[in-house]
Amino acid sequence: MNTDPTTWDDSNWREEYKSHKLLSKFQLEILENGPRSLSQSWILGAMHGDWRKMKGYKYPDPPDCQSSFKQFNEIVKEHFEHEKE
Repeated sequence: MNTDPTTWDDSNWREEYKSHKLLSKFQLEILENGPRSLSQSWILGAMHGDWRKMKGYKYPDPPDCQSSFKQFNEIVKEHFEHEKE
């Protein structure tokens, strides 16, 4: 599974999607002419997500940025508190 979005080639995703799926007239119109409302843009986004899933493209998981309060206090003591003279 390709998780690097910079290597994805989605320049022709609409044509690929049309050739691999049986779509309604409404969906074809959105793919060919673009969305004309917010709800149509949601539908287009869902179709693009479905195409990414078909191609095996997946966004990478976000990094784990959690820390404990104990770690926070250690960092504060290490960097900000000076020894008393």
